[in-house]
Amino acid sequence: MATIRRYPLVTEEIYHIFNKSIAGYRIFNNEGELKRMKELFSYYCYEEQLKFYRSKISDYDLGRVNREQILVKIIAYCIMPTHIHLILQQCKDNGISIFMSRVSNSYARYFNIKYGRKGPLWEGSFKNVLVNDSEQLLHLTRYLHLNPTTAFLVEHPQDWIFSSYREYLGLEDKDRMICSFNDFIDMSPTSYKRFVEDRIDYQRDLERIKHLLLEE
Repeated sequence: MATIRRYPLVTEEIYHIFNKSIAGYRIFNNEGELKRMKELFSYYCYEEQLKFYRSKISDYDLGRVNREQILVKIIAYCIMPTHIHLILQQCKDNGISIFMSRVSNSYARYFNIKYGRKGPLWEGSFKNVLVNDSEQLLHLTRYLHLNPTTAFLVEHPQDWIFSSYREYLGLEDKDRMICSFNDFIDMSPTSYKRFVEDRIDYQRDLERIKHLLLEE
C-alpha cells in the first residue's frame, strides 16, 4: 500500500523523486540488479497489479501491461549503487506514491530473497521536490545524468547504462526506452550532450567541497 503523504503530490505536476538504501547499504551490486530496477520502473509506471517473485521479468510480463492506464510519466532516471533518482510527472491522483511503493517493495522482496536477508531495504519513504519550471527541469536532468561521473563510477556519463542519458542522446534502442521527455526537453541530442558534459568537472568539484558549505 502506498504511503499517505502529509502534502499530497499534485496530478500533472513534475517532481524530483529520491530514495536511498538504509544506512547507505549497497543494494545494486551487479548489472543484473541494476537491470531489475530499470524493468520495475518500466512495468510499474502503468496501473498494473501483478507482483513479481521470480528472478526475472520477461518480455511477456511487460507485454501484459495495460498502457492506457498510466500512473506516472518517467522523464529521467538514474540508478546508483545505494540510491535512485527519478523525475516523474504524476498522471493520476496518488500515482507517484503508488508507483514508488510498488517499485520499492518489489525490489526489496527480490533482494531479500536473493541474499537471504530480512528487514527493510530502504531508509524510509521517498523524498520529493516539486519542479517549478522548464529551466529547473533541464538542470535537474543534467544533475541526474552526471551522478555516475561525479561518483567516479565511469569517466563519461553515456557509459553508465542505468540512467536515461543514452535515451536523451538517441543511443538507446527504442524498445528499451522508458522515458517520455520530448514534450519537456526542447534540445537536440548534440546540444544536450554538450550542455551536460561541459559540467562534469564542475559537478565533481562541487561534490568535493559541499561539506564545507554546510553549517555545523
